[in-house]
Amino acid sequence: MLKLNVNNETSKLKAVVLGTAKSNGPTPAIEDAYDPKSAEHIKAGTYPKEEDMVPEMEAFNNVFKKHGVTVYRPELIEDCNQIFSRDIAFVIDSFLIKSNILPDREKELDAIKYVIDQIAPDKIITPPEEVHIEGGDVMLWNDYIFIGTYKGSDYADYITARTNMHGVNFIKDMFPNKIVKEFDLNKSNTIARDNALHLDCCFQPVGHDKAIIHKEGFRDEADYNYLVDLFGAENLFHISKDEMYHMFSNVFSISPEVVVSEKNFTRLNKWLREKRFTVEEISYGEIAKQEGLLRCSTMPLIRE
Repeated sequence: MLKLNVNNETSKLKAVVLGTAKSNGPTPAIEDAYDPKSAEHIKAGTYPKEEDMVPEMEAFNNVFKKHGVTVYRPELIEDCNQIFSRDIAFVIDSFLIKSNILPDREKELDAIKYVIDQIAPDKIITPPEEVHIEGGDVMLWNDYIFIGTYKGSDYADYITARTNMHGVNFIKDMFPNKIVKEFDLNKSNTIARDNALHLDCCFQPVGHDKAIIHKEGFRDEADYNYLVDLFGAENLFHISKDEMYHMFSNVFSISPEVVVSEKNFTRLNKWLREKRFTVEEISYGEIAKQEGLLRCSTMPLIRE
């Protein structure tokens, strides 16, 4: 049996689910795009091709192998986008919580059934129907659980609003001993540079006390200030709107000392190295065209 354990974003990784770009299916129709960045590339004829994305994900897999991480991959579903494992379920402490995801994506959960079958049934949680929550919005930081949401009364109008306040309150009820803090994020169905699809698109901790952040991703400046006060201004790497668009905050930590990053994130990677991180650089620019990057592709199961 798998004994799940994830309490933060950076402790040494032991086991992870990594998505797959194989049999990814044809370019979707514009009306079927789940986010504005994908729609932008569909319209421009630059939507990523399977043959370009598969090597990117295999490079990520090779970094995991290099660091001794056990990697689980989804079973293949023909013509199905199975890249973003973080969307379909996530682990908090010793529990796997299934996301109430867009109905079209339910079959992605079936593709990791062989992993779920290795988890004790009492550790698998299916939230009630009114709870909307996705793993990209859920970020663990020891005693804290940070959750991205959208508090606007027009929530239902945004396909980019993936986690509602029912989701936040569900996690609060489930983990009463944690400090659960929600963050109201800016959303746009049409302009990718104005859209923080998930919390990890505008914020992510690295190491023991540092974080990457995009101030304009937060609708309420008090939410941004909360993180500045918690981490300290000197420990934050601020990214621009363009850098958020390219997913600078969506790197992935294998340990407190090792961060996997996109090779073109020159400014970020320089800062990380100055802060004494080991940076494992890979190409992930094709996958980024779907408004997701390294963290989105992973579902950590066990960290030390």
